[in-house]
Amino acid sequence: MRLDKYLADCGIGTRSEVKEIVRKGRVTVNGAVIKDSGAAVSEADSVSVDGKALGGVGELNKKHWFMLNKPAGTVSANSDEKDATVIDIFKKEGLKGLFTVGRLDKDTEGLLLVCDDGEMSHYLLAPSRNIEKVYYAKTDGLLEPDAAERLAAGIEFKEFVSRPAKLEILSEDGDNNTCEAYVTVSEGRFHEVKRLIAAVGGEVTYLKRIAFGPLELDGNLQPGDYRPLTEEEIRLLTEAVKKDKLPGAAAGKG
Repeated sequence: MRLDKYLADCGIGTRSEVKEIVRKGRVTVNGAVIKDSGAAVSEADSVSVDGKALGGVGELNKKHWFMLNKPAGTVSANSDEKDATVIDIFKKEGLKGLFTVGRLDKDTEGLLLVCDDGEMSHYLLAPSRNIEKVYYAKTDGLLEPDAAERLAAGIEFKEFVSRPAKLEILSEDGDNNTCEAYVTVSEGRFHEVKRLIAAVGGEVTYLKRIAFGPLELDGNLQPGDYRPLTEEEIRLLTEAVKKDKLPGAAAGKG
């Protein structure tokens, strides 16, 4: 494995950022300063940055986790006959078995996790884990005065009653009949946010996920950009799935 790829996988920075870190002599391999970012490292090597050990290369989590700022127009799938997919963006990584943690609608932007860790992904998506997702929405139509209360109580649809959701109105424009809001949900039903907004008088015209559980969308990521999760972010996700299940959830599920 190349040294710069290893450092990027550890969350030290982007490929270009870690190249600069290496060039400045801040990286040692087995105690020796290395200034060639393309140098090969093996499982037997120990790498440090600014004197802080990252551990042996062989100890690097074999699972790969990425934060993507999903662009509109891409589908959350491994392959599609008509549309570009999220996984197409990652083909240059040369990694096999990547998939999305949940889905975002084709026209929705924002934070989407991509990984090859099926077990952790399963836990994060399990309804009993109550992982919250926060969306920024623009709507056509002002929302009903009691919209927040109705979402908090759960909206009754034909097929189901939604879990309590949070609504925070950011702005309302009576002249143009538009609204901006944050919507927080803990389910992953099809078109969930759009259906909730429609139930309280609005139509979503723009939707962007800005948080998934403990993680917030990196403001430096432009649509279509991604980066590896840091060790701290992976730790936060791990802690999130360890939290107690919802009251009444069946033991052993999720």
